[in-house]
Amino acid sequence: MSLTRVLLSSGRSIELTELRMTSTYGDMLEGCPCEQINDMKINALVRGAQRAWPTTRVHLIPPQREYPDQQAGGFGPVEVLPAVGCAGAFRSTPVDGSHDPLDPVLHRSRLTVVWFQPTPATPSGHEADAGLLALDWEGLAQNHEL
Repeated sequence: MSLTRVLLSSGRSIELTELRMTSTYGDMLEGCPCEQINDMKINALVRGAQRAWPTTRVHLIPPQREYPDQQAGGFGPVEVLPAVGCAGAFRSTPVDGSHDPLDPVLHRSRLTVVWFQPTPATPSGHEADAGLLALDWEGLAQNHEL
């Protein structure tokens, strides 16, 4: 059972089966976010997705980085990521036609995706991060048999 479906720009429909969200800066005690801190947050989210879904390829959609006009902190210029980090398990029909199209239950393609977005909204239909909608499913997903 899926949480929702997302319609990619390519026309492929993918199902979101599990979603984990975290506040990008919720655990930051003090200081301003900078490139070094953001890189650590991105890498931690990717590693967490790899541990959560060890048999599925993990793809990072590079987040939008903003540089507000603020005084630089101790580690360099202020750099801000979107407020919510997401890791989601997606599935769809197989990426190649070698499987029986009448047996979609046993043959699926899967991909774990990590992305950032401004709000904690669940992506659905055409309402999703632009990077998620532009996902190259055929080039990234892997076929799996149940």
